Amino acid sequence: MTFGQRLRSLRLARGLTQKECGKLFQLSESAIGMYERDQREPSLELVRRIADYFEVTIDYILGRDHYISEGRARYTAADHWTDEERELADAFIQTIRHRKKNGTTKMKANE
Repeated sequence: MTFGQRLRSLRLARGLTQKECGKLFQLSESAIGMYERDQREPSLELVRRIADYFEVTIDYILGRDHYISEGRARYTAADHWTDEERELADAFIQTIRHRKKNGTTKMKANE
């Protein structure tokens, strides 16, 4: 996965729009869109800030690692997963972490 694909996956897992994400990092909505389409490369400082905000490693956000954080929960047979399967698993984990952080761990029936 590319930086842009990871950024989009993390943003969507948090339920953020491109505009909201841009505000978090003092960027325009169009800049976030360009990063997500891999039409623009972020500075190292921006990569660090994004990784910190989404609580992932820099290696993960850059697509060099399939594990979200240093406290890596290794997926069983993850080496055989497709990129789409990894993306879905990562998005789910981010959603759960975000809900735990905000004290909303119960899932609704339609989720």
